Amino acid sequence: MEFQAVLFDFDYTLGDATRAVAAGFTHALTEMGLPVPDEQAIRATVGMMLEDAFTLVSGDSRPERQAEFRRLFGQVAHPMQLEGVPLFPGARELLLALHGAGIPAAVVSSKRTDTLRAIFDKHGLTGALSHIVGGDLAPRPKPDPSGVLLVLDELHIPPAEALFCGDTVIDAETARRAGTHFCAVLNGVTGPAAFAPFPVDHIAPDLPDLTAWLGLAAQT
Repeated sequence: MEFQAVLFDFDYTLGDATRAVAAGFTHALTEMGLPVPDEQAIRATVGMMLEDAFTLVSGDSRPERQAEFRRLFGQVAHPMQLEGVPLFPGARELLLALHGAGIPAAVVSSKRTDTLRAIFDKHGLTGALSHIVGGDLAPRPKPDPSGVLLVLDELHIPPAEALFCGDTVIDAETARRAGTHFCAVLNGVTGPAAFAPFPVDHIAPDLPDLTAWLGLAAQT
């Protein structure tokens, strides 16, 4: 395989936290006296910082309201995600294949690091990851590349020798700014046409396809 490290976004790339995210939105917006959008509109915000997601669905950009939304969202969504989030088909096999091949795999996400660790612990996959960097550990949120570059710096791997995989144009822009290769994974709500303005090495309809494209034999 040509890459020395493979980094992943989490939501709609490796895992599906829709149930917890929708419950968090419903609780927070109801408590704030605001209408709750349908699930498709909520899914379209996944991958954004919660503050930006709140502004998108409410039109309210006041910092104090954004902070209130984050607090209320976490009251419901955080415990649910700690209980477990399902991974997409092929995620386990891909991470184990990378680990077995000696290729560092890492996650860089806007989700909280403790949440991410709890999810991977539940699936017995924490040991397959070299780094787990949530939004609280990254110096700045994506599409700023600082989280990706933090991992690569600690691995002593040049960005040009790494692959970043994600499901949104935020992830594609992160890869472009970081100087890594990029693979779009179509597990979320973003279609292939949206990635046309970005340098993309591969568009994977699912994770088994990504595993095959990387030349790896899936492991269980």
